[in-house]
Amino acid sequence: MTLTRLFSLCLAALAPLLLAACGGDAATDGASSEPLPVVAPPAGTTWSQKVATTERGGYLVGNPDAPLKLVEYGSLTCPACARFAEEGMKPLMEKYVNSGRVSFEFRSFLIHGPLDLALTRLIGCSAPEAALPLADQIWANLGPIQQRAYANESALNDLAKFPENERFVRFGELTGLYEFFAARGISEDQARTCMADFASLEKLSKISESYANDDKINQTPTFLLNGTKLDAGTWADLEPKLQRAGAR
Repeated sequence: MTLTRLFSLCLAALAPLLLAACGGDAATDGASSEPLPVVAPPAGTTWSQKVATTERGGYLVGNPDAPLKLVEYGSLTCPACARFAEEGMKPLMEKYVNSGRVSFEFRSFLIHGPLDLALTRLIGCSAPEAALPLADQIWANLGPIQQRAYANESALNDLAKFPENERFVRFGELTGLYEFFAARGISEDQARTCMADFASLEKLSKISESYANDDKINQTPTFLLNGTKLDAGTWADLEPKLQRAGAR
């Protein structure tokens, strides 16, 4: 999907959406595995402090050699993803990722056009370690962000008239994103530079398109464990599956 096409999508006010994980083709629990051994982190650190970007455009937290590799395809504008972050991120990190048994990779799936893309670009404007804390802040403030972002629909529609390298810079102005991120460690100058980087925005758009076309992801949040899609959309659904896989 081109960025020009993205600007033709989702510029009207957002209706509340509650997207659940994929169900029909998801894997069942299967037999319970033996408990996996704890893997000690590098001296003086915890595994949740170890964060790296991945070739698939994600942020990988934890032991890169963990036997259980959990991937979330989530949207920064998805209420169900916000719920998962609120309920599950702390126990996931403290109990499972820090054990060295589980690694966690977040992949941002652009389901709501320019706002999703702008937010995804901005959480990547700093060190990889900052991305998921920034995502958590977005989810914790999702309602106000969406209300501010779509308060001036006509001005947003006019952005398509500007050159490609200016559209998202102006989008950040209109939607209040510079103020939001400045309060969380990303200066306005830094954010504007990121939003003017058309090549990076286009790369993010193409990566997200590959999630739909290659990985067959169509809803958020969708979770994969060692490459197998799980029938889980909440922390209450997901935690027992981690335990059955040996993270206990």
